Amino acid sequence: MKYLMLVCTDGPVDAAEGELDPTAWVEETGRRGVRLFGERLRPAEDATTVRVRDGELLVSDGPFAETKEQMGGFDVIECADLDEAIEIASLHPMARFGMIEVRPFWTT
Repeated sequence: MKYLMLVCTDGPVDAAEGELDPTAWVEETGRRGVRLFGERLRPAEDATTVRVRDGELLVSDGPFAETKEQMGGFDVIECADLDEAIEIASLHPMARFGMIEVRPFWTT
C-alpha cells in the first residue's frame, strides 16, 4: 500500500549539524525498496493557494492551513501495511525533531 509521509515542523529545529541529514534514511529505505520518491519543499511563505468559488478563481499567497506547523517535505513510500509505514516514518530524522504524518493513498 502506498503512503504519503508529510514531514512537518512547528518552527525552527534545534539540532546538531548532521542530525537532520536524511541521507542515511533515504539510502536505507531505497535499499529496502519502500521509498518511491520524495522531495524537500520551499517554505510556506512561497506557497500559493488556489480556490474556485462560484466559478471565480481565487489565488492567495501563502499556505491554506494557518497553523504553526509547516510542511517541509514529503516522501511517497510503499509498505506492506501501516505498521511498516510507521516504522519507516519513525526512522526519518525529522521524527525526532518535528513530526511525520503518514497518510494512505486511496486504493481502487
